[in-house]
Amino acid sequence: MSALDLLSGDAQTFLAKVWASRVHLHSTEPADLVGLLSPEDADRLITGSAIRTPSVRLAKDGRVLPESEYTRRGASLAGKPLTGLVDPRKALALFDDGATIVFQGLQRYWPPLTRLVAELELELGHPCQANAYLTPPGSQGFAVHSDSHDVFVFQTAGSKRWEVHGADGPEEVLLEPGLCMYLPTGTPHAARAQDTVSLHVTLGINQLTWRGLLRRTLESVLAGVPDRHLPAGYLDEPALLADGLSEHLGVVAEEVRRLDATAAAETEVRRFLTTRPTRVAGGLTDVLALRAGIDDGTALRRRPGQPCVLLDRDDRLEVLLGDRSLDVPARLRPALEEVRSRASFTPGDLADLDPQSRLVLCRRLVREGLLEVVS
Repeated sequence: MSALDLLSGDAQTFLAKVWASRVHLHSTEPADLVGLLSPEDADRLITGSAIRTPSVRLAKDGRVLPESEYTRRGASLAGKPLTGLVDPRKALALFDDGATIVFQGLQRYWPPLTRLVAELELELGHPCQANAYLTPPGSQGFAVHSDSHDVFVFQTAGSKRWEVHGADGPEEVLLEPGLCMYLPTGTPHAARAQDTVSLHVTLGINQLTWRGLLRRTLESVLAGVPDRHLPAGYLDEPALLADGLSEHLGVVAEEVRRLDATAAAETEVRRFLTTRPTRVAGGLTDVLALRAGIDDGTALRRRPGQPCVLLDRDDRLEVLLGDRSLDVPARLRPALEEVRSRASFTPGDLADLDPQSRLVLCRRLVREGLLEVVS
């Protein structure tokens, strides 16, 4: 099951609906989402992980609490000061008094959500983030507000009553485990925990837009326009400005016509992939497995959320793997297509290559993080 299927059922049908709507609800198997982050997990993060701000913040009744109310002073590690270290006792006392504990950027430090976000980014092609909100019974952390990005919301414990505002006025949604809600950018909303402790996760989708793509594509063209002063006297004689602007627009239009859309698209793909975090969870196990040696029967699988984009370069092939790229002979494309299309396989399954070549390729892809060895 893909990340988007987990949140929405059929991915293409869902996206067609939600990106044309104000709010959309989808039911799924509660256990599929609940296991991603539990109250016990939140407890461990607060009390046993030495978590620091800005990975955590607290809010109560629409007010974000100052860090000084829940962090420690004078903390150090190996003789060096640690700033923003959360004091578990202070944080729990504030929680008991009605404050919501917010875990920010969970995709960076909580493995189940790291994997989900990585897979979601590959499916959507948009940067994603994960936050979680732990709220005591009957409490509300934030007043009505809106976000500058699309949001998937799902409950992992307890329930929250959401107030969602739209053109037809506010409506209420009771979110419980197994129900996922989608809120488009700019949708005003607020939420209050019900009779028990509430824990919900939000997945933020920071949309990449056509306007942004065009702006990045045209940067090189605009950079070629002389950065000279506008002519003196144009306020009295606007024709001075119009003539010069017409000339520059003509030059820009000609340069735009020369732009290679395919090359610009490849540049955008590379830009997106190289800005994603390095994904090598389990890398130590793979290093040790390679030292022990792999053969045609070694079980391999694609690392979850790890991209693999193939770009033809005449008799060569560029393989984009997120934070790095490989330059390999074009004859390897069929084998790499096989790797891309299968969740798991053995080197022996790459029948288009001779035994030595397929082992060399698989070892390289394990070292570069695309594949992991199944223990």
